[in-house]
Amino acid sequence: MVAHAPASKKLFNVTLRVWRQPDAKSPGQFVDYPAKDVNPDMSFLELLDVVNDTLTRQGEDPIAFAHDCREGICGTCSCTINGKPHGPGRGIATCQTYMRSFQEGDVIVVEPFRAHSFPVQKDLITDRSAFDKIQQAGGFISVRTGAAPDANSIPVPKEDADLAMDAAQCIQCGACVAACKNASAMLFVAAKVSQFSLLPQGQPERERRVLNMVSTMDALGFGNCTNQYECSAVCPKLISHDFIARLNREYVRALVKTKFKPVSNAAGGGAG
Repeated sequence: MVAHAPASKKLFNVTLRVWRQPDAKSPGQFVDYPAKDVNPDMSFLELLDVVNDTLTRQGEDPIAFAHDCREGICGTCSCTINGKPHGPGRGIATCQTYMRSFQEGDVIVVEPFRAHSFPVQKDLITDRSAFDKIQQAGGFISVRTGAAPDANSIPVPKEDADLAMDAAQCIQCGACVAACKNASAMLFVAAKVSQFSLLPQGQPERERRVLNMVSTMDALGFGNCTNQYECSAVCPKLISHDFIARLNREYVRALVKTKFKPVSNAAGGGAG
């Protein structure tokens, strides 16, 4: 549903400079589209809807972009606006960016997330299934958690519970990768690893999880972290880069534990 402005709202005009690419194998280019009488209370995706309605009536191919919940939860709406993943706001996704963030006469440059591991499929849509593969490598637990009373009976320090919840807010949008000059996925992996390592249910697979997820991340072509924190600056859930330090500690811990396994005296083998 497109927002309509009351008489007291001042409408304005902008130009959308949108990346158009027909498919993954074809070259792309920026194309300008005028947007007139823009309601400042429109979301950015609503503006794309209006532009697409005009293109459809003119018999042109509408701009392809991904979206689902439009509530900042699913992460599918991800695109880059004026060089910043998700747009000019802080702590919000593309769908939560409103046109009041822009002014009369602005040229708004819209393009997909740029990363080797996120190939462009069409226009503003990228293939971010690489994140799914990392998640499948270790972002799960195999123990039964039981019903709510069972979960409530397991004591968890409040600080650990709060940190785990902070990490669990990751919506897998990929803004951290798009913002990093090396296209690193460290913040994403750090959030997923930390979410489980902080809770009792995540302990049985703790070492295997971090080793598998990091090795999968590397195999998929994500770059190295240079600790410049562009990732946390654009994260729509404001996930802290401190989790990257936690990931590094978890990784070293897992390496040590898997390489130097203690031998129990109960196994025998003493001199007779």
